[in-house]
Amino acid sequence: MSYGSALGVTTQASCLSRRAFLISSLLLGCAPGTRASRAQRPRSQVELGNEWSLIGYTEYRTNLPTRYDNQITSRACVVRQDGAGRRVLAEELAREPHSWTQFAGWSPDAKQAIIGRGWESPENGAWEEEHKTFRMTEGWLYDMYLLDMETGKLVNVTGVERVSSYNAGLFFVPGQSKLGTTSLINGISHPFIMDLDGRNKKDLTQGTEGFSYGFSASPSGEFVAYHKDYRIVVANRDGSDARKIETGQPFNFCPQWSPDGNWLLFVSGEHYNCHPYIVRPDGTGLRKLADRGGYRGVTPVYDVFDFHGGSSDVPVWSADGGCVFYTALVNGAVELMCASLDGRTEQLTHSQTGTLNYHPKPSCDGHWLAVGSNRTGTRQLYVMPVNGGPAIPITNVLPGHGAMWPHWQPEGNRPRAFS
Repeated sequence: MSYGSALGVTTQASCLSRRAFLISSLLLGCAPGTRASRAQRPRSQVELGNEWSLIGYTEYRTNLPTRYDNQITSRACVVRQDGAGRRVLAEELAREPHSWTQFAGWSPDAKQAIIGRGWESPENGAWEEEHKTFRMTEGWLYDMYLLDMETGKLVNVTGVERVSSYNAGLFFVPGQSKLGTTSLINGISHPFIMDLDGRNKKDLTQGTEGFSYGFSASPSGEFVAYHKDYRIVVANRDGSDARKIETGQPFNFCPQWSPDGNWLLFVSGEHYNCHPYIVRPDGTGLRKLADRGGYRGVTPVYDVFDFHGGSSDVPVWSADGGCVFYTALVNGAVELMCASLDGRTEQLTHSQTGTLNYHPKPSCDGHWLAVGSNRTGTRQLYVMPVNGGPAIPITNVLPGHGAMWPHWQPEGNRPRAFS
């Protein structure tokens, strides 16, 4: 697993594997002039309605000589759910050479976007390419910003009372005036809780050893979950009373709370051979929901060699918690699937051999799915009905570019700037 599917969401943190955390989910970016003209785009075949949500995502180059060269082209973007109104966000954060931005989530009231901002020296990038591994002890800076969508004001919340030079996975803790994030300290990942202005950071692992990531909060805000050394952990919101969930499997990854807080969804099994499971937070009710049919659970990010491997493609809850969306290998294509909690499965896409569908994300109203796909040969984002049907392209980047990692804007007070 690598590159979590997201850096932060309104109710859940993104899931980040040990290597994935190091590249902060790589929600990569858009440079001006990388988009085909509107006249070239296919017309929508599905009526999306009169109320338009925004979808935040990241565009980036895919075919430059090295992964480092492509990484620093990343730009955080938004687009309307019908594919109109594309905009690059927080452009000032990427003006310094060798820096980039990534779209990472929304505030619950839809007024703020969460933006990741990275910088890496070319010398460190060259070292990593040569040694085919990350070196986070030097030449890196990664911070999380809140962007007011109406005023454009940016606040670097991980730069306040800084605990690390590498901070990712920012999210709003439900029911509290708190933010959660994950910070790398001396090579070890630690989940932190902080005030909305970035102050009063608290390490929920109490400084203990072990790599903790995949950090998320329950819908009530009372509990947190993460995986530590590939074991699922549930704790009180202050990090106390940490309890490991026993699965009998060596690899357990990316716990996500159901909308009602009664279940945790994660993948379990062996690395690159793991499948959707659910369990109650107290460790009871463990069961496998579906099988991924030999799919390794990782989708390629670039068109050139990437020592990091790809982007973790993990299952997600439906908006009402009644089913789980996941991807599986079917007849030579990675297809979008839906599994109900009783284990019944349905195939939602039917693709040509070699096609990859990945990173499904349901809209907040539960009616639509955003999904990434390479069905045209280029990594684009699509919107489709949750029960299957025509997939409408909402991005149209040119060959040699990609658009990935969608984040639906929550229902709420949408900013006038995009009304």
